[in-house]
Amino acid sequence: MSSPQSPRSTIDDTAREALQVALAAEHAALWAYSLIVAFLPEAQVRRAREDAAAHRSLRGLVEQTLTDIGAKPVSAQPAYASPEPVTDTRSAGALAVVAETDAMAAWRSVLEHTTDAPLRKAALDALTQATLRCARWRSATGMAPAIPVFPGRP
Repeated sequence: MSSPQSPRSTIDDTAREALQVALAAEHAALWAYSLIVAFLPEAQVRRAREDAAAHRSLRGLVEQTLTDIGAKPVSAQPAYASPEPVTDTRSAGALAVVAETDAMAAWRSVLEHTTDAPLRKAALDALTQATLRCARWRSATGMAPAIPVFPGRP
């Protein structure tokens, strides 16, 4: 995400709220990846760490953007609940799918709630990258189809 704001930013309150939700999804994704690496085989740990790094970078950019437009970025929660216990490689991969699916929904919402061209591009890029990460984890866990039919939709 490039810094989507400008001195004459068109990021309104609705877009700002959607961006806060996206930031919350990025916080949750980082928490999820910090948990799942303990349950992945070495071959998948590198991929998980790369995915976490992508979320960390995006989180930093979103926090900076919110700060630049005068909004206080939402904080990460102390912990999150996974939809099912993470006990093995399959459940770890399933949690990665959930994290990426939540991120896709949040970024799609940003895309739908702003007319700011740089923010729309950043949101589309984030949605695209989350879709690719999700497809890799869906494939690794045997979920079909590998690519969600409508990325970002429940």
